[in-house]
Amino acid sequence: MIEVKRRRGRPSIKKDGPNPVDVHVGSRVRLRRTLLGMSQEKLGEAIGLTFQQVQKYERGANRVSASMLHRLSYVLDVPISFFFDDLAVADQERNLSYGASAASPVIASQQTEVAGLDNDLVFKRETLELVRSYYKLNPGVRQGIYNLIKAAAQAEGEEDID
Repeated sequence: MIEVKRRRGRPSIKKDGPNPVDVHVGSRVRLRRTLLGMSQEKLGEAIGLTFQQVQKYERGANRVSASMLHRLSYVLDVPISFFFDDLAVADQERNLSYGASAASPVIASQQTEVAGLDNDLVFKRETLELVRSYYKLNPGVRQGIYNLIKAAAQAEGEEDID
């Protein structure tokens, strides 16, 4: 439930959990950090924060400021737009109707979508470690492993992955 409060002349929004955009940005930070094989501690050192603060960013508990987003994009070697890739609906705050007691259907559906990211196979540690290890192999070995996995999936009755 969204409740609007006025403080110093500006509306502020209080709700039951982190903003879905903050959760999405945090999950993209975690994804990239993990793909690079970087610990939360190392990332924290590189951007001047503690690993606990990095954890809060990754969970969406703390919002990432524009300057921090810029620093993260530099350290993680991605464009700033990377953090917003796959975000279903942009400009959520603009869709809020101040004074309304609940989020719009657009925001409610996005909260459900973003909450489901943690269960997505792409974001599981095992998947990320597998992909990182896979790309450390030379191309010939990598192609052989790819063909083996593809054949095993087909033998199990899965669809062709190409």
